[in-house]
Amino acid sequence: MDLKEIQNLIKFVAKSGASEVKLEMDDVKITIRTASDDSKETTIVQQIPVGSAVAQPAVPVQAAPPAAAPAAAAPASESASEDNSKYITIKSPIIGTLYRKPSPDKPTFVEVGDSVKEGDVLCIIEAMKLFNEIESEVSGTIVKVLVDDSSPVEFDQPLFLIDPS
Repeated sequence: MDLKEIQNLIKFVAKSGASEVKLEMDDVKITIRTASDDSKETTIVQQIPVGSAVAQPAVPVQAAPPAAAPAAAAPASESASEDNSKYITIKSPIIGTLYRKPSPDKPTFVEVGDSVKEGDVLCIIEAMKLFNEIESEVSGTIVKVLVDDSSPVEFDQPLFLIDPS
């Protein structure tokens, strides 16, 4: 089950008014709980591999992508990392939703080929309704943008490649 399917399932459960839904498939067990408290709505998703003896803690949907996706991408990233060894990778310090623009009607913070200095804002990551500016750790040139605008990111996920020379 991929991230889009999980997000659609959460939206469906929220609209239906159900307080809890459990879904168990061949390799994944998902529990979705919603609780309304006046205008606040909380959604908790728990994704557990069925063969696992230890239960994982409940986490937001952004932190629960399918386990097969990173494993499938690993062989491709190994050959790419050899080519990118001279670049510095800027990684996400938190889990959240990445935005490359300060607002929808503004231009992106940085593009490929832009020069950045240490402390320049590269993007914003929204986590729990807080917008955190992600600043460059080094001076250099943006070589590659590794994530799309408005996409969920995980802790320590590579976001940008910077050529420090």
